[in-house]
Amino acid sequence: MHLETVDWAIILIYFIISLSIGLYFRKQAGSNLTSFFLGGRSFGWFLAGTSMVATTFAADTPLAVTELVSNHGISGNWLWWNFLIGGMLTTFFFAKYWRRAEVLTEVELIELRYGGKPAAFLRGFKAIYLGLFMNCLIIGWVNLALASLLEVFFGLSSNEALVYVALAMIITAAYSALSGLLGVAVTDVIQFFIAMAGCIILAILVVNSDKVGGITGLKSSLPDWSLDFFPTISSGSNNAGTALSISLGAFLAYTSVQWWASWYPGAEPGGGGYVAQRMMSAKDEKNSIYATLYFQIAHYCIRPWPWILVGLSCIVLYPDLGPESKRLGYVMAMKDFLPSGLKGLLLVAFLAAYMSTISTQLNWGSSYLVNDFVGRFVKTNSSNDNSLVPIARLTTIILMVLSLLVTTMINSISGVWSFIIECGAGLGLVLILRWYWWRINAWSEITATAVPFIAYATGNFLLDLEFPNSFFFTVGATTASWIIITFITPPESDDTLNKFYKKVRPDGSWKKFRDPNNRTKSKLPALFISWISAVTLTYSVLFFVGKIIFQFYSEAILYGITGILSLVILNIAMKRSSLFDQTNEPNL
Repeated sequence: MHLETVDWAIILIYFIISLSIGLYFRKQAGSNLTSFFLGGRSFGWFLAGTSMVATTFAADTPLAVTELVSNHGISGNWLWWNFLIGGMLTTFFFAKYWRRAEVLTEVELIELRYGGKPAAFLRGFKAIYLGLFMNCLIIGWVNLALASLLEVFFGLSSNEALVYVALAMIITAAYSALSGLLGVAVTDVIQFFIAMAGCIILAILVVNSDKVGGITGLKSSLPDWSLDFFPTISSGSNNAGTALSISLGAFLAYTSVQWWASWYPGAEPGGGGYVAQRMMSAKDEKNSIYATLYFQIAHYCIRPWPWILVGLSCIVLYPDLGPESKRLGYVMAMKDFLPSGLKGLLLVAFLAAYMSTISTQLNWGSSYLVNDFVGRFVKTNSSNDNSLVPIARLTTIILMVLSLLVTTMINSISGVWSFIIECGAGLGLVLILRWYWWRINAWSEITATAVPFIAYATGNFLLDLEFPNSFFFTVGATTASWIIITFITPPESDDTLNKFYKKVRPDGSWKKFRDPNNRTKSKLPALFISWISAVTLTYSVLFFVGKIIFQFYSEAILYGITGILSLVILNIAMKRSSLFDQTNEPNL
């Protein structure tokens, strides 16, 4: 693939803008760790929410959606659309608590919620496990995805593609190390709109090309199964070239278990990772809640349809691609339909998607390593002062180097994805209940963190189980284990629990720590209605837009009405929940 001068100019301008932002915010980021890792807790809802959306838009995301859609039509997206249920749970039940806790990282919460040596061990372990090991795996698969794109787009060898990935990562690490989270978030906003603009332009050009013939031509050329919005439940095989067909067990795993049971980056039950980081960076609880609500709606309603349209067009344009190669149809469409100038723009769009994810992972990972390991166990007298900022910047660069090394060792993106989601199965319920049930202790979370690895190995290698049976086995074994451990180990001390309760003021089972004179009713029923109505609203908007695009207007009207009713119910429920009241103490 040959790029014209105008294409290279666009790419160069983009890199200059990214580095300029890093230089602009470097002084502000250097004040202390709160400024470096949380932007001084100054983010409004739009900045925090857009940064979340940009981070989840990686270089491999359009390719992954193309593969799902090319193999199983629109219904294939339910493999990730199901995460909305857990994401909205975070919005209404946890966002305000993360901001109220005033911790610097998710891992720091451990020693606010728990006490003693078990809590210290768990904090140190998770700082290394999440900040180093898991973070390098995630960055590695994102690097591999960008390398795959460059191989097809430019006809490069795998080694040549990795060299270009390394150059992009060096630039990303540079502005991340300079500017901290504030610069990362501002860059995220620019990167997100560039990435979405590029994807929308590609979708318009591809769909309206002579080979596709617009929406009408696309619909007439596609098999009927490709336009199904919902999967079918059956015991048959789920072959490529059919609508997504899942077993009853898989359906239950996705809709009833996975969203609360599994730890997964960006979809952690109870919040966590970079999502928690953005919630904690908000200027107040209201902005934290609205940022998370906006993130969920934008993530599921704004982003998918340009990718889906290209994915459906690839069924028509590249019918000979095999099931494992269909993800490359997106890159082939870029090569075939973009004129000079727009090739550079869309390549910048992919670089923007890549860099927004990598910059967040570098900043987030180094926050754990510096705040929760170095600051907690090495330089214990310098927590959150500016002496740790140079260490944070150096750690960002070290993470970059280690991640590049890990990239060379990864052979399969899907293999990493499968490992992460199954080895976090069963942990989610502890991460949820630690906010709402005083009896959860450090040993509960230690058990729920460790047992999935044992259960995963047992189910997959000794019992030869396959998904969803392997998933249910891991969740069941983990849940049973941590419940038993919770009741045979002592609870956290009253001093620890009182400190946590006074700081966070959670609802739920905390009666013994509440002011007995407080008669405020529990807000959980209203929050539950808010959650369900917001999930319904988001799915309704998602399907409304899709039905409008494909000219199914009568069905679009039904989804539109459902969305409006859900919005009305959501508005009423949020008012009754006193979601933004920071003074009332809940009661049960």
